This record gives sequence, structure tokens and C-alpha cells, in this order.
Amino acid sequence: MKLLYHILYFFQKRGFEVCGRIAERLGIRARIVRTSFIYLTFVTLGFGFALYLFVFFWLRIKDLVYTKRTSVFDL
Repeated sequence: MKLLYHILYFFQKRGFEVCGRIAERLGIRARIVRTSFIYLTFVTLGFGFALYLFVFFWLRIKDLVYTKRTSVFDL
């Protein structure tokens, strides 16, 4: 169990160090950088899902409007 905590601490320290260095470069607090990364993650996932739904409904409406006619007598 102690090994797991050492590994977890290592990744947390290195991960937060990245946010800290970005915040230091921009002149803001590291907490703001971390929360903005979290919010951007949710926004980008939401955008992909919304795009998926848009394409799904667009294709469904297209299939309803444009029907294939097998011959000229199907008018």
C-alpha cells in the first residue's frame, strides 16, 4: 500500500508542477489553471456529444426527405 501512495504522490507532484509552471509563466494562481483545465475538458466532451447528436438527427431527417425510387413509376 505504501508503494501505491509513493506512485500517487509522484504523479500528483509532477502533474501539479506542470500547472504551477504554466501559472507562473502567465502570472496567475495554479488553482485557476487547474480548474480551467477541468472545465475545458467538460466543454470539449460536451461539444463532441452535441456534434454527434446533430449529425445523427441531420442524417435521420435527410433519410426521411430523400427517399430512393426504384423506378420512374414510383412517383
